[in-house]
Amino acid sequence: MDKRALRSLVAVVISVTVAAAVSWAGSQHGVWVDGAPLFALCGMLAFGINWLVFVPAYIWQTERFFDLTGSLTYLTVVAVALAMTLGGDPRSLLLAGMVSAWAVRLGSFLFRRIRRDGHDGRFDELKPSFPRFLLTWTLQALWVLLTVSGALAAMTAMRIEPLGWVAAVGVVIWLAGFGIEVTADRQKARFRRDAANDGQFITTGLWAWSRHPNYFGEILLWVGVAVVALPALRGWQHVTLISPVFVYLLLTRVSGVPLLEARAEARWGELPKYQAYRNATPSLVPRPPRN
Repeated sequence: MDKRALRSLVAVVISVTVAAAVSWAGSQHGVWVDGAPLFALCGMLAFGINWLVFVPAYIWQTERFFDLTGSLTYLTVVAVALAMTLGGDPRSLLLAGMVSAWAVRLGSFLFRRIRRDGHDGRFDELKPSFPRFLLTWTLQALWVLLTVSGALAAMTAMRIEPLGWVAAVGVVIWLAGFGIEVTADRQKARFRRDAANDGQFITTGLWAWSRHPNYFGEILLWVGVAVVALPALRGWQHVTLISPVFVYLLLTRVSGVPLLEARAEARWGELPKYQAYRNATPSLVPRPPRN
């Protein structure tokens, strides 16, 4: 086994350990079902779904259903949490709606994109390796659990808190983030459909304000989810507020911005126009373009 494969297996173990720790924290002051904490059961379900789909994906060497599986995992976890708590808490219904709306929108968008493109280049080197491909599905399960953890802890909490002004603030933040992400994705998709833009990079719309406005929107909407969940959390459950922090770190330090910036630099780095755009436009937080 080569070093990269071994590191991948180690990363799988670490991912499961982190998930177990967050599940323990999120389960405190939470509902139990048949002798087990509901939060932890939802966490195991997230990993189970992704590992189950990984098997045929590895056999057939395809990543076509990767993003769709992620969205279905969100929807399944939220649905199970609602069903097991009878779904009567207004905060739970609100959080479930916020998470589900985002998951359906993003999942369908990414699935349409991979159907159009035929493949996702990020997986080309990973698919042949069992440990490395397994790691990607494991990280997706961890991504689901950590991002939804704040909402899940609030939805499975034994104590029910009425909605108030804090929840209203959270909804406004979520709507802003969701709107930014949807708008940015649509602008980029429309830009790519135009044959005149083949081989070019987008610098219009929200992309004139930020080089990654879609990621900014996603981070912002998860901040909104955390704010809505906050009043229902107690004690160790506050650990689940790591959700927006995790999204920020993953998108800006690991899999999002760094990968796309490296690809852009390799493709357009020698173009003065790209360097001017890069120097004048923030990487993440939008800022009005300079005249």
